[in-house]
Amino acid sequence: MWRSGKRIWSPFLYSVLISPPEVIGHLQENYYNLCMEKSQKINSFILHILQEVDEEIEKGSEGITLNIAGNSRLMPEEKVTGEDFWILFRILKKNPYINGLDVRYNFVSDVGAYYAARLLQKQHNLVYLNLMFNDIGPEGGELIAKALHKNTTLKYLRMTGNKIENKGGMFFAAMLQINSSLEKLDLGDCDLGMQSVIALATVLTQNQTIKGINLNRPILYGEQEESTVHLGHMLKENHCLVELHMCKHNIKNCGIKQLCDALYLNRSLRYLDVSCNKITRDGMVCLADVLKSNTTLEVLDLSFNRIENAGAKYLSETLASHNRSLRALSVVSNNIEGEGLVALSESMKTNPTFSNVYIWGNKFDEATCVAYSDLIQMDRLKPDNTDVEPFMVDGHVYLAEVSNGLKKHYYWRPTYGEACTNSPNAGFTLVPVGEHL
Repeated sequence: MWRSGKRIWSPFLYSVLISPPEVIGHLQENYYNLCMEKSQKINSFILHILQEVDEEIEKGSEGITLNIAGNSRLMPEEKVTGEDFWILFRILKKNPYINGLDVRYNFVSDVGAYYAARLLQKQHNLVYLNLMFNDIGPEGGELIAKALHKNTTLKYLRMTGNKIENKGGMFFAAMLQINSSLEKLDLGDCDLGMQSVIALATVLTQNQTIKGINLNRPILYGEQEESTVHLGHMLKENHCLVELHMCKHNIKNCGIKQLCDALYLNRSLRYLDVSCNKITRDGMVCLADVLKSNTTLEVLDLSFNRIENAGAKYLSETLASHNRSLRALSVVSNNIEGEGLVALSESMKTNPTFSNVYIWGNKFDEATCVAYSDLIQMDRLKPDNTDVEPFMVDGHVYLAEVSNGLKKHYYWRPTYGEACTNSPNAGFTLVPVGEHL
């Protein structure tokens, strides 16, 4: 294993290298026996999950995702460590029934990243790997990125929240020049630097297989909005990308204009996320204008900006009279008052395509409450397609928040039910890129 430019040798790694391969059998039994053989502490959470998977296999199920997420509130879990991942690697590397592995919110670290990279090299059925928030650093990111140079099966990789930093981001950019099978890559909250964001944008001008990429919250310095300049240029050249997340890029009106200029030429992007930025009503002038001619964009996330009444009215005028492709719009927490919110509700009456709208966190007056209550009662706005629900007190209509949205379960899992239900994750339902969030 390499760390800080030097190779680290340990008896732990030595035992991995000299151990003979095991035969495919019951996963739980293999896991237990291997832990006993290697004097490794048995993780009861893993043991329980493997028992459930064994039962599915016995029923004849194939294409199973092994879910060992460390943030499940349905059962007490014991966090998966790098040493646990070594055992998982040993029992999964030849297993034909497992095609997905979710180990989010654990303590995999760079040690586990080494075995995740080995798994990508040895397991030829794996199409989905979720490593989000596992304390993986730049060295672990390098190992995983290099393992993907020759991997031809993985379709979706989530590295969300692992601080691979600028160095790790550069290795993933280099990987995208070589890999021709990966379709979705999530590098959100990874502390990417400007250099790696620019490198990823440059590589994506040529990459023809990536359909979705998440570059949320890079560590950027300065006020020149360089990331939007380069990503805007990429959108002009790339005609395969379907989903782009640019949350927390410090985008202001100049930056949104750069993206709008690209959207005049782009004919593939269907989901654009520019939430948590600094876009105001002036930026909505450009966006409303491009939506008059753009016929591909279906989901637009403007949450947590500041478009106010004027920005909402610009959008509603375009949606009412010109655009017939946008299906979902989120303007959550945008300092919009009654006038702008009512204008958006009016656009739904004339636009049959516009089906999902999310408005919570703005300033509701009675006219707003009545307008959205009427849309729901007329069945023009489905209760599952919005984040508000009307109720009445003393003859007055009010709106309550409902846990629906474009990506409610992006970071966390619900207490009960499936994490991939449609109404809380409408963005991924309307524009599906892969089977997982």
